[in-house]
Amino acid sequence: MLTRVPDYARVMAHLFPPTKEEIAELEPLQRLGLDDIVVVSTRQQAEEAFELLMACKVLGFDTESKPTFVRDEVSQGPHVVQFSTLHRAYVFQLHEVACCEVVSVLLEAEQLKKVGFGLAGDHTQILRTLGVRPKSVLDLNVIFREKGYTKELGVRGAVAVLFNRRFLKSRKATTSNWANRHLTESQIIYSGNDAWAAIHVAQALGLT
Repeated sequence: MLTRVPDYARVMAHLFPPTKEEIAELEPLQRLGLDDIVVVSTRQQAEEAFELLMACKVLGFDTESKPTFVRDEVSQGPHVVQFSTLHRAYVFQLHEVACCEVVSVLLEAEQLKKVGFGLAGDHTQILRTLGVRPKSVLDLNVIFREKGYTKELGVRGAVAVLFNRRFLKSRKATTSNWANRHLTESQIIYSGNDAWAAIHVAQALGLT
């Protein structure tokens, strides 16, 4: 489990997001490995994941979509939706109808808080693709703005501020094809840890 840096209150009071150079000098954050990330792509896997996730009160949340490279092209995503507990992440692939059904129920569950970063675009895509409006979703950037940050921290900045660690994100994975039925190890690690980091940030902020 991650440990919040002792001088959290003092660091937060500065209200200046760390620079890319400052983050680059930090020690890497120990992330989830493949053994702690479940790729959900069948009905049975979706039903098993649903039971476990619905028993939680708060989940880390994020989505991934196949990038668009043509001007005015509309994304058909999300193609992947991730939820995470403090110890395990679940990566749902939406090419399976059962996965879409389970993800939709999780997103609409008012008793289940979903936390993440930069979620405005996700809501739009989810409504278009799944036909549901996510409920009980908290964008953690809003919390940092309320504390006085004038610029969005994002997951990298938040991890640096709260844990004094560098959150690794692969640019290659970011722009990869998330619509593929077989995700690469890099994609699995990337997507699972985005949601996992979000719930740890929420916990450090006292939101879980």
